[in-house]
Amino acid sequence: MSRLSDSSITIYEALQSIEEGKYVMPAFQRQFVWGMEQIEKLWDSILLDYPIATFLFWNVDQSNVTGDTYFCNFLSSVTFDSRKQADTANYELTGINVEDTDTAVLDGQQRLTSLFLSLFGEANLRPKNARRNTGDRILTKLLIELNKNKIAVDEEEYNSKKFDIKFSDKIGKLSPTQFELKNILDDNFRDETTRESAIEEAIVNVPADSKDYARDILNKLYNKIFTEKLIRYTEIKDMKQDDALEMFVRFNSGGKALRKSEITMSILEAYWPSAKTEFGKILVNSYDKFDTDFIIRAALMLYGDVVKSNINKKIAENLKNDWEDFKTALFNVEELLKEMKIDVRRFANSWNVLLPIVYYVYYNSDYKNNLKAVRSYLLRAIFFTYFQSGTTGKLQQMKSNINSFDYEISIEMLDQMNDLRITDGKIEDILNMEKGSRVAGEVLYYLNLDWINKNFKYEQDHLHPDNRFNEAKPVSVSIDNWKTWRGNRNRLPNLHLLEGRSNGSKSDMRLIDYYNDMNDDQKKDFHNQAMIANDVSLEIEDFDVFYETRKTLLAEKIQMLLK
Repeated sequence: MSRLSDSSITIYEALQSIEEGKYVMPAFQRQFVWGMEQIEKLWDSILLDYPIATFLFWNVDQSNVTGDTYFCNFLSSVTFDSRKQADTANYELTGINVEDTDTAVLDGQQRLTSLFLSLFGEANLRPKNARRNTGDRILTKLLIELNKNKIAVDEEEYNSKKFDIKFSDKIGKLSPTQFELKNILDDNFRDETTRESAIEEAIVNVPADSKDYARDILNKLYNKIFTEKLIRYTEIKDMKQDDALEMFVRFNSGGKALRKSEITMSILEAYWPSAKTEFGKILVNSYDKFDTDFIIRAALMLYGDVVKSNINKKIAENLKNDWEDFKTALFNVEELLKEMKIDVRRFANSWNVLLPIVYYVYYNSDYKNNLKAVRSYLLRAIFFTYFQSGTTGKLQQMKSNINSFDYEISIEMLDQMNDLRITDGKIEDILNMEKGSRVAGEVLYYLNLDWINKNFKYEQDHLHPDNRFNEAKPVSVSIDNWKTWRGNRNRLPNLHLLEGRSNGSKSDMRLIDYYNDMNDDQKKDFHNQAMIANDVSLEIEDFDVFYETRKTLLAEKIQMLLK
């Protein structure tokens, strides 16, 4: 059973332990995310005698860590971007020797890293237009102004700094009254016999009316770092890694500290340090514009409980040990979609619909002989908005049904599921979808998949132009019919897909005029691609016949797609 003890040490003692490798971070810790202003305000709080919160330490020894338990050393150098925010820093994962290392920091990483960078490390600034990989950066120094007459802080502003503490990259033009915080570590300041003379030397350029102020600051800075025990911590002993991980998640689940995906990746990396690197290869090569959540959810689908959505040690190790087969399944899904003329990247923001296919392909080696049923599932799920709500429950439902049908996705299985069964009502709902809706766009895309050029951008367009229904009604049409037509003008039977440039040139042309401008071959392609019967009138006066005829034709084609 874990034991807790409370204690406190000085800032210098804590930073010494970091430098000597006694203090490390568990591999599941997040990146350093603080910006320069947060570090400046931390020091401002310290000099204002504000508490800097309690830290949580985990005592590590041979009884609770193994050779494959990974940790990270604290950062000794960080580069900030032009907005003075920390660039994502990838910690180097390492094993530890418990003879040298006895403490892992569970809570307080951002504060301790900030203190360590301020006094023992290095902060750099990346120029505004420089890219990360160029290596361009400017060394900065953390300074405090000792001349009270030059202090550039607003005493009245809420939550503003009360001391003039700031990073500066103008190292060659430093004011003679600015003091670099890390200089307080010089032996002359630390030695009681030389401290007074060191302070006097540091304030030699400070005006007479500010010297007492400057002496007070430097003495206070010394005491805050070397004398006062400001690092108050709770240490947990006799705790296993899984419990430490659970505690970390609990601490970071309240408030806004960590997004769930960050916690999940932290958990994965604790058991598989190269997880993020391996994920990155997939997300760059095949599944461009997808995110790590897709891979994590796929792993839960295959190895765990997709409803609970909890990554644990067993799932992480299954994914790690089965990584080659897992990757193969994802690759095979991509190839399966290609056979259907569908680019997998189309699902970068709606990838839940792919997970049952991933599950099926992973567990059934005969999936290539079942292309029609897989396609039927995919389009039914999209057209019927299967994953619009209750996503994890729907995924579990698909998983159970695939298992029940001997690891097969079949038309019979789909027809037994209320949400995926084809009904006249669902087809009618699709046909009533209006311009701009996601479903209307998806239905038009898949109806026209045989001729769409993936290099072009297509737009939903009215066949009979929208503005025509805002003009005076044709003389031969009754007011009631005209109202009905106006209500139907935005619905699927009056919509088609048109390549962006063509859509721009068509603009608000009457449909009959647009059609009459075509040659015979273009007219033939138009009837085929827009799915318009050859003998139907394109005059606005005959809109009702045009609408109902095309509605019937679309219903038949949608039924064929889904079956």
